[in-house]
Amino acid sequence: MKKWIVGIAFAAASIADAQTIAIVHAKAYVVPGSPPIANATILIRDGRIGTVAADATPPAGAHVIDAQGKIVTPGLMNSGTELGLVEAGPADTTDHAVTTGTLGAAFDIQYALNPNSTLLPVARADGLTRAVAFPSASGVPPFAGLGAILRLSEGPDILDRPQAAVFATTGGMVSSRVGGSRSAEWILLRMALDEAQRTVASKVEARGDMREHDPLLSRVNIAALLPVVRGKTPLAITAHRESDIRQAIKLADDYKLHIILCGADEAWRAAAALAARKIPVVLNPFDSTPSTFDQIGARLDNVAILQRAGVTISFSVPGVHLSHNAGSIIREGAGIAVANGLPWDQALKALTVNPAKTWGIANHYGTLEAGKDADLVIWSGDPLEPVSTAEVVFVQGKQVSLRTRQTELEQRYSPKHKNDPWPPEYR
Repeated sequence: MKKWIVGIAFAAASIADAQTIAIVHAKAYVVPGSPPIANATILIRDGRIGTVAADATPPAGAHVIDAQGKIVTPGLMNSGTELGLVEAGPADTTDHAVTTGTLGAAFDIQYALNPNSTLLPVARADGLTRAVAFPSASGVPPFAGLGAILRLSEGPDILDRPQAAVFATTGGMVSSRVGGSRSAEWILLRMALDEAQRTVASKVEARGDMREHDPLLSRVNIAALLPVVRGKTPLAITAHRESDIRQAIKLADDYKLHIILCGADEAWRAAAALAARKIPVVLNPFDSTPSTFDQIGARLDNVAILQRAGVTISFSVPGVHLSHNAGSIIREGAGIAVANGLPWDQALKALTVNPAKTWGIANHYGTLEAGKDADLVIWSGDPLEPVSTAEVVFVQGKQVSLRTRQTELEQRYSPKHKNDPWPPEYR
């Protein structure tokens, strides 16, 4: 029986090709939100979780990793990123938005995903194995387009689930794009949903009398909304102000939609209504001071208030962290939420179980239960502490490298190499 010890380098390829892997002596959070299993043995077979049991002996021939009592969790998930879409500032490295043209709800970011982005290894090395990639704007507001679920595996295929949700953006900061009033945003949303419902009622995929001169109601944009009004695809609405949040709730009531609320700085004011309608919320745990007038009610205990009310919560951090350090920042943010009243186990749940349920991939990700994809992380310490690191990361049962561009640069320019001969191309 071959063994590897956490923290000691070994040949990842040999483990990646193995059919059965056993992680022993783990403090395993099988279902985050529930107590862990101490001294657990986690079996991985053919890319999926086999069994998790305390004090179990690995089967003969299994490749064994000794977790040495360390915390093992499912791989983490960030519920709102631009991973695979944004590399840096120049236009040829950004594909998350269009601001002109006729694409609205139909703007689909899946075709631009870059599996060779240098930011993906950084996210993986921070314990992130799944992420939502979303469009930030389209040519036909208030719709932003169709987002996707990413699987942060190595190789060319990082698309877990395309067209995972239709995104829309509301609020004062975007009202200028619809004529100057947020009221127009909600009217336009309802116009498009009404047309989609009429299309469904007519029992044809594209109504012949649709007004092609109006991009909002064009065939392609209404076709993207058909799964939404049929209840098969969620409508993810970014809204911060309480009044907009309550408009989103009313939209869910009137059209019987599956709504996901994003941003939601003032959601604590509508916590009971969100919980009653089972509307999940994706929020920024760092928000405590307003950057716009829509966020006057921002407070650090927003997360804890929503969780206590029974709202399903998960995390996203906007700005540069939508692509850079998307893994480390949500771990830190979860820790901030704990410092402001969120129970630790619920914070871990908000990084795993909750986003899996919110975005519709709980059938294969989010826990370490038998049959789920073997996405897991062995941590050096508390995963919500910024100083902790991911020591071993598996995605779909394959151990991924923790090398990044940063670690390679660190190694290349380390002082210990100052007397090394220069590479041939520098001589």
